Amino acid sequence: MANDLLFGIHGAALEVRSQRMGVLASNIANASTPGFKAKDIDFSKALNAVSAQGEMSDSAIQAATLFRNPLQPSLDGNTVELATEQTAFAENAVQYQTTLSFLNGRINQITRALRGE
Repeated sequence: MANDLLFGIHGAALEVRSQRMGVLASNIANASTPGFKAKDIDFSKALNAVSAQGEMSDSAIQAATLFRNPLQPSLDGNTVELATEQTAFAENAVQYQTTLSFLNGRINQITRALRGE
């Protein structure tokens, strides 16, 4: 709970973004696996679930994980569209880095306050 007072929702947001990055990386890695179904995490839904529960849990992430509907399904049943996955991964990476930068700034601010600067 003290963590929430210091960092607000940004700590949970970083964890959800990290989980989403793993799911997107798995999609990219399985782009040529027959029958693989692409998934994604609805960031807003996952963050709301984590906020409601007060802690990060697998159930919050699982509830927000959805299968992606392909624009052009392949004959082998694979639903990964590489361009879509790469774009989502790049966007998530930028958002992850932004959240991380905010948290680093907050930590630096707290450190300066503790030093009396």
